[in-house]
Amino acid sequence: MAPTKKVLIIMSDASSFPLYNTGSDGKTISQPSGYFLMELAKPLQGLLDAGYTPTFASPLGKEPTPDPLSVSLAAFAGNYFEKQRELSLVEQMKRENGFSRPRRFSEITDEELKSYDGVFIPGGHAPLSDLGDNAELGRILGYFHREKKPTAAICHGPWAFLSTKYAGDKEFAYKGYKLTSWSDAEEKFMETVAFRGEVDKVESALREEGADMVEGVGTALGSITVDREVVSAANPMGADALGKKFIEMMGA
Repeated sequence: MAPTKKVLIIMSDASSFPLYNTGSDGKTISQPSGYFLMELAKPLQGLLDAGYTPTFASPLGKEPTPDPLSVSLAAFAGNYFEKQRELSLVEQMKRENGFSRPRRFSEITDEELKSYDGVFIPGGHAPLSDLGDNAELGRILGYFHREKKPTAAICHGPWAFLSTKYAGDKEFAYKGYKLTSWSDAEEKFMETVAFRGEVDKVESALREEGADMVEGVGTALGSITVDREVVSAANPMGADALGKKFIEMMGA
């Protein structure tokens, strides 16, 4: 029998994220969110087509919720069939791969981690709520980092990299890495047109920890960044290229 090809997909349990400084009184509210459908579905379809079996994991093992913005027809530029394809892929994962009941991070032993070829963190604003300071996630990502196993993250997914400061030697594992995430400029645009409040900035947070952030017109339009074992992208436009490169890196 051929060895099984396995990939770990890191999800958030959150269905909202903190939105600061809202309204006339400047209070913090919970803004509905979740995973960004396209950023999960496009790489995931590629992984399945390439013969990989996904295992979903989250801090507490709750069913992941999609970001409402990401399941609107506008997110698909009116392409109803593409939207239905991606929604049915998630339904398939619920039936076949335990998507409704992800593994808790704490249940995934260091021994089990050896069986995975790579790790993937999709975006959406949900990671801002519960992935950045999770010590168990820091342990998991630290393993892939030390073993130089392919690590893919898109949009707000790279926020999860901050968790490496809470595990092991308490050092940010990706100092000096070229990384791309949802940019401060993109977030500021969202703050103005959609949220009417302030959001934690992924690009700034990673840069402050010593990452070499690659952002600009190219990444905004879907170009990806590769440095050592990590491939990262800024937004849904980079989802296809990210998935392809991640699969290529795992097969190398």
